Amino acid sequence: MSKVLKIFKIGGGIIDDETQLRYFIGELARIEGRKILVHGGGKGANQMLARLGIEPQMVEGRRITDAATLDIVTMFYAGKTNKQIVAFLQAEGVNALGLSGADANAIQATKRPVRTIDYGYVGDLNEHSINSSLLEQLLEANITPVFCAITHDGHGQLLNTNADTIASTLARALAGSYAVELHFCFEKDGVLTDLNDETSVIPRITPGLYQTLKADGVIAAGMVPKLDNAFAALEAGVATVVIENALKINEPVKTILCRS
Repeated sequence: MSKVLKIFKIGGGIIDDETQLRYFIGELARIEGRKILVHGGGKGANQMLARLGIEPQMVEGRRITDAATLDIVTMFYAGKTNKQIVAFLQAEGVNALGLSGADANAIQATKRPVRTIDYGYVGDLNEHSINSSLLEQLLEANITPVFCAITHDGHGQLLNTNADTIASTLARALAGSYAVELHFCFEKDGVLTDLNDETSVIPRITPGLYQTLKADGVIAAGMVPKLDNAFAALEAGVATVVIENALKINEPVKTILCRS
């Protein structure tokens, strides 16, 4: 498969620092070819919630989204944050289009059912969630889609959906048409054997090595769901998953996850 698509997901830390965000956007602009950017929300939504006297609720890193919280995160994710990122990309010569899942029915989610925890207006994705034909049209027109973490249920309800999940689901859905590289970008240079040693990057992780690293406790806590998601994407046909520093995406130091 000759057509390559690179999907980049960036988190809140870089979004909160305009200097770092603009640097990342500049580095992203240097990467030629088809690309999609997925972003989280940063601290802006939490700060607004606090000003309104609404206590942010998180369970295992996932936001509880009641109606008032949904209003705020929609404003920040789909509004201010998304459009600022698009404006920075346009300044770098990248013709970007900011999208929520509701726009052009790009990503349709299902409201998470209540089990032990009621997550509120949180959306889960499945293999039918992505409007692949729309995205292929945009990509082939040299437009870079920029997705925030807001989706919809097809019946008029907006939903808050984890940005890592959106990136992985996009990668899986488009793997039939492109050789997809899925890039998770954050503050570290990759997966580390020692969190206190920034130079201890593991350059390559196979499924077997991953199980060993988990069993030994080298990979733990928040990295486990991220890597579980990444290896599931590989199994679903994604060509490569990369864990890297958001400010060093054009440098060779990074962790590459591979099927074997």
